[in-house]
Amino acid sequence: MKNNKRMSYALAIAGALMILIMGILLTGLVYKAVTGGFSKDKDKAALSGQITGQDSDGTEGQNGDLIEDEALEPGKETYTRKEVAELLQEAREKAGKAGTEGILEDIKRVLSGGSMTMVEMLRPYYEDEIVVVSSGAFHFVPINEALKKNDYKSENLNILESGEIQYVEDGQVTSHKGIDVSKFQGEIDWEAVAADGVEFAFIRVGNRGYGAEGKLLEDDMFETNIEGALQAGIKVGVYFYTQALNEEEVLAEAQLVLQKIAPYKVECPVVFDVEKVSGANGRMNALSAKDRTDLTLLFCETIKEAGYEPMIYYNMEMGTLMLELERLEEYEKWFAYYNPDLYYPYDYKIWQYSHSGKVNGIKGEVDMNISFEPIWEE
Repeated sequence: MKNNKRMSYALAIAGALMILIMGILLTGLVYKAVTGGFSKDKDKAALSGQITGQDSDGTEGQNGDLIEDEALEPGKETYTRKEVAELLQEAREKAGKAGTEGILEDIKRVLSGGSMTMVEMLRPYYEDEIVVVSSGAFHFVPINEALKKNDYKSENLNILESGEIQYVEDGQVTSHKGIDVSKFQGEIDWEAVAADGVEFAFIRVGNRGYGAEGKLLEDDMFETNIEGALQAGIKVGVYFYTQALNEEEVLAEAQLVLQKIAPYKVECPVVFDVEKVSGANGRMNALSAKDRTDLTLLFCETIKEAGYEPMIYYNMEMGTLMLELERLEEYEKWFAYYNPDLYYPYDYKIWQYSHSGKVNGIKGEVDMNISFEPIWEE
C-alpha cells in the first residue's frame, strides 16, 4: 500500500481527474508534446489502457491463440498548448489545492508521451481496488481479501539486456526459466533451447475453434514438441486453449488432453487456458462468470482425477471480471501480465511476462515465463 497522504489527496480530486480522463477517452486522443502543439500519439496501447502490448486486458499470449483486444483507430489531430492548458486549469479548479501538483505531474507524464499509460496513472490512487480496462472501459474491482495473495516484490526482479526476467532473493536467482510453445513456433531445436537455460516448457495439445461450430483441433506439432523437449531434458507441462460452451464440450477437451499425454512423462501441470477472444467471434465471450467458472472447475477436476496437477491460465481481465476466483482457490494459477510492476495481488505460481521473447533454438518470438518455485516434484 502507498502512503496515506497520497491516498487522501487522490480522493479529494478523483472527480476532476476522471473528467479529464473521460474527455480524453471520449475524443479518442492521447496528447504528445511536439514543437508548436500537442499531437495525438499513435500508441494504441495508451488509448485502450494496455501496457507494452498487454495490460492483461487483452493478452496476445499463447502464441497467437488470443486475438488482441480491439484498439481505437490511430489518427492524427493537433491541439494547441492553450487548449491543453485549459483542460489542466479545469482540473486545478475542481480539485482545489490539496495534492494538485502531484496529480498534475502524473497527468503531464501521460500527456507528454511517456511510458506510463492512463491505467497505470490511475492505479496508485485506488489502493484497495484493481483497475482494469475491458472493452474500452475502466473497471475498479475491489480487492477480495478472502483470496490468497502473493508476496512478490518488484525490486526483486532482475531484467537482463535480452529482456529475460529473473526473480532474485538474497542475491540468488530463485525463479525458473520457462517457455510455452505451439505450432506457431515451427521447428524447434530443443537441445539449443535447453542450452539457453530453459528448464520447463508448456506444449499446446490443441484448441477449440472460435466460431459457432467450435471444432476441436489438435496441435500439429504436439508430438514433435513434447518428444523433443523431453529428449533435451526439459520438464514439460501441457495446455489446451478452450472455447467450450457446455459440460459436454469441456469434457471432450479434457479427454483429448488425457489421451494425447498418456504416453509421455508430464511432470508440470496440465493447464486450462481460458481467455477472451476480442471481437464478436469469441464463442465463450458471452458466458457468465459463473458458467465459465463451472466449466473451468469441471476441466480441473477431470484432470486431477486422472492423476495430473491441473492449473488455470488467465490474464488480468479474465481474473478480475470473468471468473469467480474464490471457487478456484484450490488450483494453481498461471498469470499473464506484460509489465514488470507485479501489480496483480492474488496468488499465482507462474508468470508469463512476454509474448515476444527470444530463445536460442526458436527462430521467431516465443512466450516467456518464470515460475517462482519448482512446478514439478524434486
